[in-house]
Amino acid sequence: MDRAPAAPVEVLVTIPFSEEVIAPLQEVSPRIRLNHIPARRLEDVPPEIWSRVEVLYTDRVLPPPNQVPNLRWVQFHYAGIDFAINSPLLRKPGLIATNLSGANATQTAEHVLTLMFALARRLPEIFALQQRSEWLRDRWERLMPIEMRDSTVAIIGYGSIGREIARLLYPFHATILGVKRNVMQPVDQDYTIPGHGDPAGDYFTRLYPVEALHSVLKNADFVLVVLPLTPQTRNLISAAEFAVMKPGAILVDVGRGGVVDHSALIQALQDKKLGGAGLDVFPEEPLPTTSPLWKMQNVIITPHIGGISRNYNQRAIDLFTANLQRYLAGESLLNVFDVERGY
Repeated sequence: MDRAPAAPVEVLVTIPFSEEVIAPLQEVSPRIRLNHIPARRLEDVPPEIWSRVEVLYTDRVLPPPNQVPNLRWVQFHYAGIDFAINSPLLRKPGLIATNLSGANATQTAEHVLTLMFALARRLPEIFALQQRSEWLRDRWERLMPIEMRDSTVAIIGYGSIGREIARLLYPFHATILGVKRNVMQPVDQDYTIPGHGDPAGDYFTRLYPVEALHSVLKNADFVLVVLPLTPQTRNLISAAEFAVMKPGAILVDVGRGGVVDHSALIQALQDKKLGGAGLDVFPEEPLPTTSPLWKMQNVIITPHIGGISRNYNQRAIDLFTANLQRYLAGESLLNVFDVERGY
């Protein structure tokens, strides 16, 4: 007896991808019925489309559960989706949500290294001297760098970005201390761009649980914060953590605003406890013009651009394609978001 053909899968994409980027989605399977409707509001998508959609690729356009009775899976366009955690849609019974973790890892890791090297080599001070046409006589003392070689780097959050940072730092012979929630699972089971990251857990020197954070911080020349924002991570790096850091340590934060307590950070910088800070994320964005961080000579501020890339959309579609193939095959998806855990 001939089997009935598999049911079609209605896919809705609300991101304004170019036709060239989105075309491969239709080639995944003849079962795919692709609706590409760039949308900023619910009203931009016809009600009949919402009623049929089974798979939604979106950024922040999240319909109420009763509007999408057939929706089974939401793929977000971002790695960090704490903004959506209170959406009723994510509480829809049977719904799976996935994020873009891994697709933005390479460019964000490069941004981290840029900030690390710039601060380690005292570039903000050097640029200020250049603007004043000043050649320091005591430059050997005042501009002494921190060498990456033989330094100790703490990666707070050994996820996709942390693993790519470790891979890039490995040739510098730095001691790499990773901090993650589950140290008994060193293997990365989520999405990794081939040839990147640390899927097998080869590049860290040692992994620590979050409970051992102070032991890690007291030995680190560089503290790299790449954590998602959850109730457990909010203000995880605060006054007590700055107090145990090695004098002159450099902090780089590219995770989510709110993990680092900025009041405590400003105080640590003013007290010269830290050697410098590279900041790409902030508790309030844009960073208020009244923040003292703007005028600190040993601080580099970038406006939440660590994850941008001209290749972002292509990498996003590559991940979505891999997940769509898994979905059609009835396999587990990559980067499943746990609402209760917050990431």
